[in-house]
Amino acid sequence: MTLAPLITYAHVGKSFASGRDAERVNAVDDVSLDIAAGEFLAIVGTSGSGKSTLLRLANRLLDADGGRVIVEGEDVRNVDPVGLRRRMGFVFQSSGLFPHMRVADNIAVTPRLLGWPATEIAVRVDELLDLVQLDRFLHRDRFPHELSGGQQQRVGVARALAARPRIMLMDEPFGALDPLTRYTMGEEYRALHRRLGLTTVMVTHDMTEALLLADRIAVMRAGRVVAQGQPAELANNKDPYVAELLSTPRRQAERLNALLPGASAE
Repeated sequence: MTLAPLITYAHVGKSFASGRDAERVNAVDDVSLDIAAGEFLAIVGTSGSGKSTLLRLANRLLDADGGRVIVEGEDVRNVDPVGLRRRMGFVFQSSGLFPHMRVADNIAVTPRLLGWPATEIAVRVDELLDLVQLDRFLHRDRFPHELSGGQQQRVGVARALAARPRIMLMDEPFGALDPLTRYTMGEEYRALHRRLGLTTVMVTHDMTEALLLADRIAVMRAGRVVAQGQPAELANNKDPYVAELLSTPRRQAERLNALLPGASAE
C-alpha cells in the first residue's frame, strides 16, 4: 500500500505586488510537489526563484493565492496558523534566538506555549542540549550573544525540535556559518533527521550542500519546479538551468581531485 505524502503542494500559486503599476510578480507559479514521510527534500535555485516562499506556504507564514497545501492530511487553510506552526519546527538562516532570553528559555518557548509542565520542560531542554552536542552545564544559562554562530544555530535547531515535531522546515539554515562549521552542522543535522525519523524540507542556494544532505532535490526557477529527483537523476537531466546549477559542484570536485591527488581513492 502506498502511503499518502506528509506534505503536498497541489497547483499552488503565490504572487506579490511589484511596486510598479499594481503589477504582480508570481513568486510561486502552479507548483505541485509531494514530500513523503521521513524524506529529506532540498529546494534549490537562484535568488528570487521562489524557494523560501514555497517553504513558508507550508506553515502559513504566507498564505497561497491558489491551489492547496496539505500537511498531515489537512488543508492548511482549515488549520489555525499558530497551532500549525507549533506542530512544525522552523530553522532560519540566522538562529532567530530571542536575545533577552537565556539558552534554556529560548529552547523552552514552544513547550511553554503548549502548556507543558515545568519539570517536563526542564528535562526536555537538557535532552535537546545533549542532542545538539552542547554541554548543558556550560550553555543552558548563557545568552545568545555569548555563543558562537555555530552554537547559536545548534540552539536554533534544539528550539525547533523542542515540541517533538514530525516536520522540520529549514530556510538556508547553515548559510551564515563558516565553511567548516557549516559542513559539520549539516552532517550532524542529517544524522538527527535519520535518528528522529523527521521529514525535512530545506531551502538552500548551495547545490553541493543539497547533493550531500538531501534524499531528493527540487529545482526551482521563476516560481516553478523545473526538475526534481535524486542526485543521480538530476545529473542526467538535460535542462540547461539544472546543468548550470550542477556545474559548480562538478568544477569543485574536478579541481579538488587535481589539487589533492589520491584523495578520491581512499
